Amino acid sequence: MLKMSSRRTFLKTLGATAPMTPMAGLMNATEAHSRGGENEVAGLSTQRLPQWQKSYVIHHLRDWNDMPAQERWFWRYHAPEVMRAPEVTRYVNFRAVPAPAGAEAYGYYNYHVHEATVLSVPSSGGTSGAGSLSKTPEPAPMDVAVCVVPAAPTEDFLGSDLTMDEKTIFRWLIVFKYPDGVSAEEGERWFLDVHAKEVMRQPGLTRFFSYKAVAAGLPESAPGQKSFMRQATRLRQGWHRLSEQWYENANGWRKSVIESPPQYTKPPWAKYEKYPFLEPFTDFVSTFILERPSEDYTRDLRPIYI
Repeated sequence: MLKMSSRRTFLKTLGATAPMTPMAGLMNATEAHSRGGENEVAGLSTQRLPQWQKSYVIHHLRDWNDMPAQERWFWRYHAPEVMRAPEVTRYVNFRAVPAPAGAEAYGYYNYHVHEATVLSVPSSGGTSGAGSLSKTPEPAPMDVAVCVVPAAPTEDFLGSDLTMDEKTIFRWLIVFKYPDGVSAEEGERWFLDVHAKEVMRQPGLTRFFSYKAVAAGLPESAPGQKSFMRQATRLRQGWHRLSEQWYENANGWRKSVIESPPQYTKPPWAKYEKYPFLEPFTDFVSTFILERPSEDYTRDLRPIYI
């Protein structure tokens, strides 16, 4: 049991020195966690405090004939099964919009972008889905890229002063990892100190922010549960970052990326010779979405509880 003085310190960190809701106290604690890194709070590592995170799951259909079955599966089975996890607080889907001419070469994924906001509790133990049934298998194989990031961007480079009606919003969503043999530290130095500054010179860019990934991918299923993914599904995880670059429309993207791009500095470790200097579909996957989700699963669907 904590000593009284330590307990007061811990409650103060949780925001309990003044009346507030439990959620506000938790948000104060997670803010203290983000400031404190490995610091101790009343003898407890702040790394063990709950953290708000977002998981992005980007889907690519190999055959559009699979779409009717996939849509039924997402709505009838998969989304409700995902929402039975108590840590999922928000779960939405953005449908990818058609890629601008020339964008398919940038690792374009053509289907769904699932965004789930979760309350991650590192010290909770166990595995995802323990005590539940196995998830319903998907009807057809897909290509799937998964990236887990903090709830808020770790870097906000451009456009935070914009208000809602100043610009239309055409979002280029990107996940990438540095090539094998390149350390995360070396890759981050290039991205933060060199590349991001050059990206901000794109003529049609209106907004640019990025998240440093916090987990390699989705949590493992409970022992004995069957995988819902088909054997032929290609699951890509282990990304280093997720970034968003916004433009007013597809023409703005083309002007910025294809027609009048700024001059970029190629990193010395690059194996891919041209922008983005990361091999598409292997180290770089992207898609295009609009400003609001196509489906709000937490609003429109009931979870499956077992």
